Amino acid sequence: MRGTVAVLDVGCFSARLLGVDRGGSLLEPVLSHKTRLRLDRSLDASGRLRDDGVESVVSAVRVANEVAARHGVDELFCFATSSIRDSANADEVVERVEAETGRRLRFFSGTDEARLAYRAARVWFGAGVGPLSVLDVGGGTLELAAGHGLHADFARSLPLGARETTRAWRLDTERPSEEAIEALRSHAIEEIRDALGEDEARLREFGVVGCSKVLRQLAVVAGRRRKGTIRTRELHLEDVRELVPRLAALPASRRSEVRGISRPRARQALAGAVVAEALLTVFGGPAAICPWSTTHGVLLALLHDADELRQSLDGRVTAA
Repeated sequence: MRGTVAVLDVGCFSARLLGVDRGGSLLEPVLSHKTRLRLDRSLDASGRLRDDGVESVVSAVRVANEVAARHGVDELFCFATSSIRDSANADEVVERVEAETGRRLRFFSGTDEARLAYRAARVWFGAGVGPLSVLDVGGGTLELAAGHGLHADFARSLPLGARETTRAWRLDTERPSEEAIEALRSHAIEEIRDALGEDEARLREFGVVGCSKVLRQLAVVAGRRRKGTIRTRELHLEDVRELVPRLAALPASRRSEVRGISRPRARQALAGAVVAEALLTVFGGPAAICPWSTTHGVLLALLHDADELRQSLDGRVTAA
């Protein structure tokens, strides 16, 4: 079947639309569009997404509909990440978006997101690199996945995302305490090691890959590139350890002064760096940075085994 398939990934900071021709390659997308969002500013104290945030999501989905129609997309799959999935009024958001746009946002579990990110990284690097451990630091959660082949044989999700840990450890204050930073570091290491369990020694022997915006941004700050290629960066433990005190010394509002830290993500940059440090401490690093992540994993699944992808969503009230 010919045509174009596209994925709309609605996250905290953007709604990203990516499309490819059936039978084509993800290396040559025929459609790429991004609508900026700031859902982090729209969550109230109870964890509900306020009306202004919901309206921004509705608007972003409307725009995606229009762009997809102009490009002749015949299948559009829409999903949302933890910024909406974990909000207290997630069902209401889904219902309103569907009522006003005709599109229903789907949710993956954290472990499903981990598997999808792993699949994207595996295809990007190819089978020749051997077994991989894939690390994905999102806003609300941290996903870990590993395996030898196309599909992960290990997948976990932990509440250690950059936005969530910033809030829980109060690292967006003007002067975060050293005690809070150390507490997060110790907690993250403990949680990661508990999640790995008896698999820790095995997974430390795998190649390490980072495939999230948080890790890509940290690698840009560090400026290192993977040996043997000009297209892939690396993130090293010593670089992150040097960066954490630099970020902590700056008020949250000024962390974007560090070259490579974007303004929208500045407030959560410190927590993201601390979690990254914990990850590389446990896994040993360095992490080769992959430009593909969950969005690309969803596209790959739609192109090659769409029925399996949809079955993974069956039975979820908010993802029906």
